[in-house]
Amino acid sequence: MNRNRSARASTRALRRLFAVGLVVAVAAIIAALFSTQPDASSASPSSSQSDVPVQPPRHEGGRGGDDTGRVADGVTVFDDQEPAVANLDAALVEALRQAATEASGAGVELIVNSGWRSPEYQDELFQEAVAEYGSREEAARWVATSATSPHVSGEAVDIGHEDATAWLSEHGFEFGLCQIYDNEPWHYELRSEAMAQGCPAMYPDPSQDPRMQL
Repeated sequence: MNRNRSARASTRALRRLFAVGLVVAVAAIIAALFSTQPDASSASPSSSQSDVPVQPPRHEGGRGGDDTGRVADGVTVFDDQEPAVANLDAALVEALRQAATEASGAGVELIVNSGWRSPEYQDELFQEAVAEYGSREEAARWVATSATSPHVSGEAVDIGHEDATAWLSEHGFEFGLCQIYDNEPWHYELRSEAMAQGCPAMYPDPSQDPRMQL
C-alpha cells in the first residue's frame, strides 16, 4: 500500500515537473519570436520615390532628322547632317572647326549641346524657363526669345563638356570664339576682332545684352 502511494506521488511530481518545463519552453519560444521583430523606433525608413531627384527630359533629335535644332548626344562641330550645325553661320562653323582641330591635339573634343534653333523651339525653351524660374524677367537671364536669340539667327553655339569649355576659355580668342555671358561658360559666338584684340568684356547674363532689349 505504501509502495502504491509512493508511486502515485512520484507520478504527480513528474507531471508537475513536465508542466513546469512545458511552460518554461513555451515562454522561451514566445520571447525568442518577439526578439526577432524590428523595433519600430529604431528601424530606418525606406526612401520614398519622391525623394529621388528627377532629371528634366533632354530635348533630343535624331541624327539629321530634326529640323527644330534639337541635338542628339555626341554631335560635333563636324556633323553637317545636323541642322543645329548645318544652319549655323558659315564663318562661325569654320572657326569652330579650326578650333576643334587644334583642341583634338590636346585630347579635347568640341561637342555641340545646342547650335541653330528654330523660332518655335526657341520659344518652347523660353516658356520652359518661365515655368522653371517663375517669371519672364528671371527666365531672360538664361534664355532669349525667338525674336532676339542668336541661336535662331545661327550666330551662337553651346559647347558641351567642361574640358572643352575650359579649353575654349583659354584658346578660343585665337579663332575669334568668345564667351559672351558670365553665367553661361558654354555659350560662344564669333568675334573676329578678338584674334587681334582679345574677347570683349562679358555681360553678366543675357538679360544685360543690348541685343536682348529689342
